[in-house]
Amino acid sequence: MFGIVGIVVTFAMVFGGYTLAGGKMGVITHSLPFEMMMIGGAAIGSYLLTNDGHTLKQTPGGIIRAFKGPQWKESDHQDVLCLMFQLLKVARENPVALEQHIENPTESPIFTAYPRLLADHEVVSLIADTLRSASLNYDDPYQVEEILARRLAGLREDSMHVPHALQNMADALPALGIVAAVLGVIKTMSAIDQPPAVLGGMIGGALVGTFLGVFLAYGFVAPLAGRLGGVVKQDLAFFDVIKSVLIAGLHQHATNLCVEVGRQAVPDHVRPSFNTLEAALRDLKKAA
Repeated sequence: MFGIVGIVVTFAMVFGGYTLAGGKMGVITHSLPFEMMMIGGAAIGSYLLTNDGHTLKQTPGGIIRAFKGPQWKESDHQDVLCLMFQLLKVARENPVALEQHIENPTESPIFTAYPRLLADHEVVSLIADTLRSASLNYDDPYQVEEILARRLAGLREDSMHVPHALQNMADALPALGIVAAVLGVIKTMSAIDQPPAVLGGMIGGALVGTFLGVFLAYGFVAPLAGRLGGVVKQDLAFFDVIKSVLIAGLHQHATNLCVEVGRQAVPDHVRPSFNTLEAALRDLKKAA
């Protein structure tokens, strides 16, 4: 929502200010289709040339994700803490019973109670793989922490491909605008025998290329890349919460303490309160 508002405000202020200052939109609108064809086409072409198929497939979803905002809300953080509480409790009371939950999450009454979490393959895989390793006596907290750190680093690198690609496009757009402007100057020089009024319009049209490249770079693509990067980082913090609970569990801390460690790892603006989470855990204990 705020992303759309930001775009509207940017366009309104830039072109509104230009118009109020006495600028003529006719020069821009006349040159805009051709300049956009050159600049936008070159930007898309270089994007296709630079990035692999995986990044290209992720780009449309990444742009939509930038406008939708972070995937994980406060309720999701509370749900994952409750999920971890139940799984750790089962692991300590009946390790054999844990196997059915981590081997068939879609049939587990614990996982199916949280459909948003179950629908995310990476969340389920991270939890199940780590608990499976622990059940196979690979329970050195420090080694598991190192493995989780490497796994999350790989996930982070993969998730940041699209923001980095968009930022590279933003960096290239001003130069592509200059290319379009130079072509406009070449066109103008070929018509040097025309009267000043005609030449002025042609020079103005050439400068639209420079304006468009800079405007698209710093008014749209770079902010979009930054926004997407911020959303990705907020969503990746969700996995750090899971990691914190798992490591605390391997250190054999009390289950409630493991969950509290995870709660403290949640970003402040989506962190459930201690009393709210405690009430949810009490309900789980009563239901059990």
